Amino acid sequence: MKCTNNVTKRAFAALLGVVFVLTGCGAEKYEMPYNSNYQVSSFKLVQTADATAQVAETFAADLCVVDKNISNSEASLSDVAAAALFDVNGLDTLYAKNANEQLPPASLTKIMTALVALKHGSPEQLLTASENVQITEPGAQLCGIKPGDTMTLQQALYVLLLYSANDVAIMIAEGVSGSVAGFVELMNEEAQELGATNCHFTNPNGLTEDGHYMTAYDLYLIFTEALQYDLFNEIIQTTTYSTTYHGNDGSERTMEVNNTNQYLAGNYTAPEHITIIGGKTGTTKAAGHCLVLLCRDNSGKPYISVIMNSESTESLYEDMTELLSAIQ
Repeated sequence: MKCTNNVTKRAFAALLGVVFVLTGCGAEKYEMPYNSNYQVSSFKLVQTADATAQVAETFAADLCVVDKNISNSEASLSDVAAAALFDVNGLDTLYAKNANEQLPPASLTKIMTALVALKHGSPEQLLTASENVQITEPGAQLCGIKPGDTMTLQQALYVLLLYSANDVAIMIAEGVSGSVAGFVELMNEEAQELGATNCHFTNPNGLTEDGHYMTAYDLYLIFTEALQYDLFNEIIQTTTYSTTYHGNDGSERTMEVNNTNQYLAGNYTAPEHITIIGGKTGTTKAAGHCLVLLCRDNSGKPYISVIMNSESTESLYEDMTELLSAIQ
């Protein structure tokens, strides 16, 4: 599906509902109240000039819009809940299955956590772990930081995105915003500004909670924005990261983490004409096995691919390889 690229078709809707005026075919007016819960993410919230209200602005010409299932390949992906493949430069959606379905995102959440941290914090900012990093949920991925431990935001982002540490996500949220609740508010505000109106966050790490969900399409929007930051790009391409941080007693402690992306770890192989640049994994019982990737073909063209709720690690990478085979 081609991304919308007719700049002349620009429309604005007030947050509580206004009249849309379409000038392409006559001068007809249509009543279209704005609803941020519309099933297809199609609007960005922007502030009016006098700062007294917000309006909803239709998407710009450089983003893909998906409102239905699309298959330009033989990929079936029958065992995944949602999937999508986007040609970043060509502005084409090559594949979409349930791309606007709201699903538990597991640690794909941490892409938004990183984006908000990069936008509102600074890499050299020193973070201190509170008592809240002591997560006791069974199976939660933890790097083992303790209350009083300190590290920079840059160190924490490496551990967050490579090892997917849930305790570090709490450390980042509290360090950047002062509280998890304040940081989550920023996450939801950022989603609205990006037009990712069909996702909602209740925590910065993706552990399962009611009201915490994303769509494959909103993930594409968030991932695309995060890729604008050099540090994010650098981190997701890293296979192994070793760093020294300080414990609560002032002593130096060493941490080494490996990227959970099994393509970069060499455990799975993409189609031979595709190079995996990087991405983010996510796994919980509710979310299944999830993965978002940035890759390039032999000519260097970039693509973003998403799979949500595959049945196992093995099926996730088999499904993703099948999806990437749609790139010609």
